[in-house]
Amino acid sequence: MEQKQSSSLPEVWGGIECTINRVGDRYRDQLISSGHYRRGDDIAAFAELGIRALRYPILWEKHQSQQDAVIDFSWSQNRLNEIRSNNIEPIAGLLHHGSGPAFTSLEDPGFPEKLAEYAGKVAEQFPWIRYYTPVNEPLTTARFSGLYGFWYPHRATERSFFLMLLNQLKGTVLAMQAIRAVNPEAQLVQTEDLSYVHSTQKLAYQASFENKRRWLTMDLLCGLVDRKHYFWKYIVNTGIDESELDFFLENKFPPSIIGYNYYVTSERYLDENLDAYPVSTHGGNGKHFYADFEAVRKGKSAGLKSLLQQAWDRYGLPLAVTECHLSCTREEQLRWFTENWKICCELRNEGVDLRAITAWSLLGAYDWNSLLTRENQFYEPGVFDVSNNHRRPTALVQMIQQLATRGAYDSHLLNAKGWWHNQVKQDINQLPFSMSPVMIIGKTGTLGSAFQRICEVRSLSYVSLTRQDIDILDEQSIRQAVERYKPWAIVNATGFVRVDEAEQKQDECFNVNAVAPSIMAKVANDYGISFVSFSSDLVFDGDKNAPYTEDDLALPLNIYGESKARGESMILEANDAALVVRTSAFFGPWDKYNFVYAVLNAVKNGQSMEIPDDVLVSPTYVPDLCHAAMDLLIDQEKGIWHISNSGITSWAEFGGIIAAKAGYSTSTLIAKPSAEMCWKARRPLYSVLESGKGIKLPLLEDALHRYFENRIV
Repeated sequence: MEQKQSSSLPEVWGGIECTINRVGDRYRDQLISSGHYRRGDDIAAFAELGIRALRYPILWEKHQSQQDAVIDFSWSQNRLNEIRSNNIEPIAGLLHHGSGPAFTSLEDPGFPEKLAEYAGKVAEQFPWIRYYTPVNEPLTTARFSGLYGFWYPHRATERSFFLMLLNQLKGTVLAMQAIRAVNPEAQLVQTEDLSYVHSTQKLAYQASFENKRRWLTMDLLCGLVDRKHYFWKYIVNTGIDESELDFFLENKFPPSIIGYNYYVTSERYLDENLDAYPVSTHGGNGKHFYADFEAVRKGKSAGLKSLLQQAWDRYGLPLAVTECHLSCTREEQLRWFTENWKICCELRNEGVDLRAITAWSLLGAYDWNSLLTRENQFYEPGVFDVSNNHRRPTALVQMIQQLATRGAYDSHLLNAKGWWHNQVKQDINQLPFSMSPVMIIGKTGTLGSAFQRICEVRSLSYVSLTRQDIDILDEQSIRQAVERYKPWAIVNATGFVRVDEAEQKQDECFNVNAVAPSIMAKVANDYGISFVSFSSDLVFDGDKNAPYTEDDLALPLNIYGESKARGESMILEANDAALVVRTSAFFGPWDKYNFVYAVLNAVKNGQSMEIPDDVLVSPTYVPDLCHAAMDLLIDQEKGIWHISNSGITSWAEFGGIIAAKAGYSTSTLIAKPSAEMCWKARRPLYSVLESGKGIKLPLLEDALHRYFENRIV
């Protein structure tokens, strides 16, 4: 971690989202959600990334629930020993957006001493640890706990904010003093959000205030808040005694490394025109009401380079980016990290002592879209995807490995700018020529048209072909298309989907669902490009009565299911790197050819519609399906995968939910047994899908909500 400035490359560090925070009387532990406590091989996977340091928790709330209890460090001992044996430098975090155990709180006058006592015990247990972050982002935590009331102890006054900030920082100083009593070489890595506030002219005074306030964490630790400082009198006027500020003048503790956490949401925009923004963004300061919105979505951004330069000019202390993460699609995650990596390299070359950039969070994060105020299990993948209780490497693994070991990473996906640069969306036809396209075969169908939309949203170049453009049963025709367009991936969106009609048109069904995809797979294999095709839940017979996973044997009941099962085997025989996605009962907001539209059309027009009440399925929202499949392609996954939204429902129950959500009567929906449906082809009574490989889509309820938000038909 100690670098010579002559090196032009920063180190790559890693970190795991480890927040234990409190809302009301309920504690929330991110490491329970991510499964890190249960898996014994996470550290080995982290070590394979080539990272030099790892932000790792030894959290107070986890280890000392009772003040006088004997602390059991055995679990942390095992993990930290493994980190050490892999030559990774741990940066020990003691409090991460928390308020401490139940016997204290951020407004407890004894909080600093209690934290310091715990820190001393950590140092005694791990005297070899050199780097510590006693409190992560103290100013951010003070805002959310003391100014906005989101987190415990749920205060919303300026005095509470300053009290909690000072308590955390005094605790940091005392904790480091206690640690250094054991290990005099211990170093403070102090983290904070790298924020900046933009505004309309009317609110420039508020933006200026917040832009001064953002420096308070480091100003206080560095002993810069004296009686001439802008905030001295301001803090005292809230009722804080001057002695609380004098403490920091008498106990200066500049960080050895200042760690800044930078997100696409770190920069804000204040606007008094409330009608232009969601109600959730509305607030005020007692003088004006205004919206607090993401600045990047208003085309306003100082950017990471400018903000780090400001910090360097202000403090002249070594810097690191201690959190770099984006909740978005895979290629945007790649673009975000590599862009910020390049900025860090530029700053080092320009003389800034910038030590590292941190891949955060290695295991992703849960429910930060609600600032941890709701438990919806909303998951943001990180370097690894653990959404389904498995640790699955994403494309970010290769990126981190190459940056950490070679200092360079390249991908055609980086040739387009990240969305944060494009408030006027890039014309897909104007993307760089060097960006290879996705070749979508099956332009006009539900999946084909959906993939085109998804590519446009994600700034992915694509070419889409109809069956008039390409003969899917002619290998030479497919080869000619590949030679012409030079894609990096082929998406087979064709399919014979008429289940009952397949009983009479077996040859056509097998040609489209099995023979053609296998030819495409072979061509993709010959050219070394990725390939994905889609299969169905109807490859199963329904006798299991529990969700089907990828390991279950395909036993179809009808010709359509047989064609899909045969297609799976033929594809993988032709190309063992191919991706085959089984999905179920998909519905989308952009076309009429799905069950949801059929129900809405029936109830709207008062038409009767017969629906089976004994067939259980796991419906799939087409945009979620396409996004997930594209991520898997980018991650270079292969084999059979199940993708469906989380939820089990009968067709009749689903129809009732759809009608009710749209505000219609369900009186024209006629539920009946499947045996009375007059189907020509048998269907399984149970064909619910679940992935055992590590991918999980949002809940069906959430998907249906987004369907109604986005439907255009």
